[in-house]
Amino acid sequence: MTAIQPELWLDRAGAAVAFYQAAFGASVLHSVGEGDDIVAQLAVEGAAFWVASAGPDRNRFSPLAIGGATSRMLLVVNDPEGVFNQAVNAGATAAAGVADEHGWRVGRIIDPFGHEWEIGKPLGSWPPALHQASLVHRRTPGGFRIRWLRGGAGLYRARGGVPR
Repeated sequence: MTAIQPELWLDRAGAAVAFYQAAFGASVLHSVGEGDDIVAQLAVEGAAFWVASAGPDRNRFSPLAIGGATSRMLLVVNDPEGVFNQAVNAGATAAAGVADEHGWRVGRIIDPFGHEWEIGKPLGSWPPALHQASLVHRRTPGGFRIRWLRGGAGLYRARGGVPR
């Protein structure tokens, strides 16, 4: 089995577990340690991620310690508005309300620990089917041709540029 399970580093890992349970309905699959000095595996409807204590002694830095996040989590759910509102009611800050953009119904929050989350769902089949896409070429000011795929949900950059 292959899976990617991100680990979020937090100053208050125990409090984060409680927040993710309230905000996203997360369940605890595994936990080691006590209080805020823990490592825990959580899941939201089968989508697993980890939380762990941060600290300079561990060379792990939370978003609050560095003054910003280095990544964003995307939580794909059937009801983006419902989960977005639940997260805000649990203590998250709304960064962008739920709206349609780039082929998704998506909203953005910042959790109380500084991590950014997008909560959304694709508006159609995802990724866009290549057989339904058309190739579009554009030229850069330097004369390079850039290939774009126009799919049902928008315009996407194809791999690589093509010289004149």
